[in-house]
Amino acid sequence: MQEEQARASKRTVVRVRKPEWLKIRLGDNSTFTDTKQTIEGHGLNTICHSGKCPNQGECWSAGTATFMIGGAVCTRACRFCNTLSSKTPAPLDPLEPMKVAQSIKKMNLRHAVITSVDRDDLEDYGAAHWVRTIEEIRRVAPEVTIEVLIPDFNGRLDYVDQIIACRPRIISHNLETIRRLTPEVRHIATYDQSLSVLKRIAESGIPAKTGIMLGLGETEEEVLELIDDAHAVGVSIMTIGQYLQPTRRHLPVVEYVHPKQFARLRTLGLERGLRHIESGPLIRSSYHAERHVLD
Repeated sequence: MQEEQARASKRTVVRVRKPEWLKIRLGDNSTFTDTKQTIEGHGLNTICHSGKCPNQGECWSAGTATFMIGGAVCTRACRFCNTLSSKTPAPLDPLEPMKVAQSIKKMNLRHAVITSVDRDDLEDYGAAHWVRTIEEIRRVAPEVTIEVLIPDFNGRLDYVDQIIACRPRIISHNLETIRRLTPEVRHIATYDQSLSVLKRIAESGIPAKTGIMLGLGETEEEVLELIDDAHAVGVSIMTIGQYLQPTRRHLPVVEYVHPKQFARLRTLGLERGLRHIESGPLIRSSYHAERHVLD
């Protein structure tokens, strides 16, 4: 009986065919190779690779990447994310901050974006490691502007304050999806907890940024409610992209949202008071991140 139910459940999943506008550009130049060699040579992780980012070819070919600190294994298992997951990841690499800083220097980056896995196994959820990484980047490449995409530190705003004290140029924390879908899409994280992190960032005077995915079954009304919620806590920068199912084990795509709808949401978001919005099917959190500094 259980096997029959399982087969029936599988039959209800409708696989939506990818449209033409989601064609991905592959890396095909020497800069892509140099970027790859720098990252692999230092034994570093990137969300570009672990998250199967559709823009990896474009960004690496332009000589940029988003570094992922804290190791390659996350202690959470969000149903949209391709990053490896385990409750017992390897210990932190004490040399990782230095390796990240040296890679940024070698790649001649003007704007560096750093993110991390969740490390709920650590007493401080990895906050001190974050601080060491930012400090090392400042020491090795003082001319670089720094953007950080931080976890929620399990709601501990005192650890968020440690990142704020380092004064990166932009601090980002992703809401990922609308309120209604958050329990299904994210693991442990809550919608209101993420809003509290964003509020704390905005109150510090550092630009607060967030990112969301479309195509999981949300309505336009719900997305606009999210934009209003984000703006109300002080978010000024947002990215809106299309969810792409990494593997068949992850949540299926409900809808491939048309580029015109992404453009419409950008217009409506700006009208609601956000300063900068990147919105399109292939947009990801760090895509064209340098624009957010220059605007």
